[in-house]
Amino acid sequence: MLLPSFQALVKGSPILPVLHMESVDDAINVSRALYAGGIDSVEIVLRSPVALDCIRAVKEQMPEITVGVGTLTNSLQVKEAVSAGAQFLVSPSFTKSLASSMIDTGLPILPGVATPSEITQALELGLTEMKFFPAEQYGGVNGLKALSSVFSQVKFCPTGGVGPHNINDYFALESIFAVGGSWMVAKDLVNQKNWSQISRLSEQAISSVKRLREL
Repeated sequence: MLLPSFQALVKGSPILPVLHMESVDDAINVSRALYAGGIDSVEIVLRSPVALDCIRAVKEQMPEITVGVGTLTNSLQVKEAVSAGAQFLVSPSFTKSLASSMIDTGLPILPGVATPSEITQALELGLTEMKFFPAEQYGGVNGLKALSSVFSQVKFCPTGGVGPHNINDYFALESIFAVGGSWMVAKDLVNQKNWSQISRLSEQAISSVKRLREL
């Protein structure tokens, strides 16, 4: 099965916010704030009881946003995410059975990998777009340089420890097509309902990437 390109999905705003939402209202407001800052794709992770409800609400009330699901670890979660309206699927880890269940949906997918063995197994399934997680703990930029020298056909979206302090270093690598992170949606900003600051941080991040790509 030829899957839709994840790179194409985030081409316009190659920063994928990782949202841990505790309320549907917050999910809507955060999505609006991110979109106002130039980000049009969001990953809502399955780490709260209302995660699937948040996905449904964002898809219905913010059609400008492409909303997907993260922290998928089994095939049942994949089915539930698709039923909730998820438009792309992200996992923090890799097994062939999990990846196969994601592939079967026909949606853009981003399986999580951290080692050469996991990357090789993903390639065996025809996958060439992968999430490198947790990025900083597994070598960060230097780790990706080493992996990319061997797996030149793979494009990565590093997530985990990525932020304003190192985002430019990641995007300087040809193997990087996007990064995932949560610095622009920090928990205190959400608790304070500081939507304007979320928009500002998003705009700063997108502007930084665009400047780097123009060099």
